[in-house]
Amino acid sequence: MAHIRITNCHVHTFTDQHVPVLYPHPLLWIFKKVPVLVRFLAFLFRFVGHEAIADNLDRLFRFSQESGVKRQSDLLDRLVPHYPPDTRFVVLPMEMAGIDHGRVPVGLRDQHDELAEMVKSERYRDRVLPFATCDPRLPGAANEVRRCIEEHGFRGLKLYPRLGFDPYHRVLMDEVYPMLVEKNLPVMSHCSRGGVTGKGIVDDVADMYTRPQAFIPVMKAFPDLRVCLAHFGGQRDWRAYVEDGVDTTDPDAVEGNWQVAIRRMITCGDYPGLWTDISYTLFHFTDFVPFLRLFLEDENVASRVLFGSDYYMTRQEVLSERAVCFRLRVALGEDLFRRIAETNPSIWLGEEV
Repeated sequence: MAHIRITNCHVHTFTDQHVPVLYPHPLLWIFKKVPVLVRFLAFLFRFVGHEAIADNLDRLFRFSQESGVKRQSDLLDRLVPHYPPDTRFVVLPMEMAGIDHGRVPVGLRDQHDELAEMVKSERYRDRVLPFATCDPRLPGAANEVRRCIEEHGFRGLKLYPRLGFDPYHRVLMDEVYPMLVEKNLPVMSHCSRGGVTGKGIVDDVADMYTRPQAFIPVMKAFPDLRVCLAHFGGQRDWRAYVEDGVDTTDPDAVEGNWQVAIRRMITCGDYPGLWTDISYTLFHFTDFVPFLRLFLEDENVASRVLFGSDYYMTRQEVLSERAVCFRLRVALGEDLFRRIAETNPSIWLGEEV
């Protein structure tokens, strides 16, 4: 195989110290303190025949084992052996101080600064591409993004609207997006059903903040801003497309399936800055990769898809990073894999015109 310098455009290294102490529920704090209890419960449920519940608990245990490290670099140390030595990683932090689940032991500024130190290390210099993040509802959000970009050279912005804010929040529209356009830096935004939500925010409301159409006002106001809607709509909508189908003659059905909506928005030509990535979604490899291969035959789509994995969220799954990456490379072929893993990321990051 020809050499491809892979850029994984979607990984996480935040630890449990960056997560509110009472998240996701105060009653679950004992399981966070003693993760082995989760494994014990999984054994009990499997013993009495509740295999699905046991599998979910096993996934929760694997996830807790990943997040319970001391440093962000410890997580990255577990990831890099799955990839060639010159692979680059776009690292996306999380800001969860505004979701009303208790205090966050290590604040966002310190999380950002630790990422900046990682970039300076001999091991990860030129390999870690850090993004800043913010919750625009919190004081000083725009200033913190500016600090990361101007003082630390961060390469873009990660948003997680599902926490409880619109992607067209005034702080973003007035202060943050203009800065990104000026600096020629991209945005990565969570775009799948499920995930972290603010306290008291029901799924339907969280979905309204997160859906692809929520970014239309942003892309219309800033046509030069490169926006990646992560997860290509997410596993739930891919599953619905594969198993139930989508009536593409029904506008409501098209808009309601986020995977289809993203493809329509990319191919219609109205949103030249729109991108997507395949992070996490393609860990259901066998079910989804034939459809991805077919979608990528459309040049408009092929030019706007990025490779990403969503590590360490993917530690809840059975397939490893290496397994998915190799299977994807074989299934797509060298040319298409190079497109999404090397060429497109370079353009999205602003490295190539």
